[in-house]
Amino acid sequence: MTPVARALVAAVLTLVLVAVSGCGAVRRSSTDRAGDDTFEGDVRTARTLTEQFWRAQFEESGRIYRPIADFIPYSGRFGPSCGDEPAVPNNAFYCPIGHFIAFDQDWLESLWSEMGDGSVYVIIPHEFGHAVQAQLRTGFELNVQMELQADCYAGATLAGLVNSGALAAEEGDEEELLLSLAAAGDPTDDWLDPSAHGTAEQRQASFATGYQEGVGAC
Repeated sequence: MTPVARALVAAVLTLVLVAVSGCGAVRRSSTDRAGDDTFEGDVRTARTLTEQFWRAQFEESGRIYRPIADFIPYSGRFGPSCGDEPAVPNNAFYCPIGHFIAFDQDWLESLWSEMGDGSVYVIIPHEFGHAVQAQLRTGFELNVQMELQADCYAGATLAGLVNSGALAAEEGDEEELLLSLAAAGDPTDDWLDPSAHGTAEQRQASFATGYQEGVGAC
């Protein structure tokens, strides 16, 4: 990513990873309801707040949001299949057959440990973005278009949560998120690759668009 583009994205992502409890006390988003600073707490918070965000978005547009049917942690290859596609290690995915999200828990926790809790707040909202696409029956010519829109939705989700007061900024958050998106970027800009997700710069820019301009810009 060029220095100018990186500076732009970092400026947009002045973010998000401190949750605010209902009684007004501030706690880190990586703190669960029992007060523990844990990976499990971050995953739970990311799922709960992301679904709350989309439920409100659907209600505002006169639609009814359908919560995912299941949220499944797995290990390595021992995960749920999606139709004829088996679960694979080091992955998270949304399956429209069954309307569920699954994730390799060991992999996601390693990212959480190595890159910070920002990884959870990129990956989980991204997969919920695919669940939203399925509900809206959004069509795409290329896989990369679908993936970049899900990145945009993830950015819009985080912006909506911070603007509502559900999340607040913590020093270093933007670097964690940029790092997570960069790590997930494709090595080349091959839009015709059926598995393409976008380069690091494209994924960071799409996330930033959502964060800065909201769901409508996605």
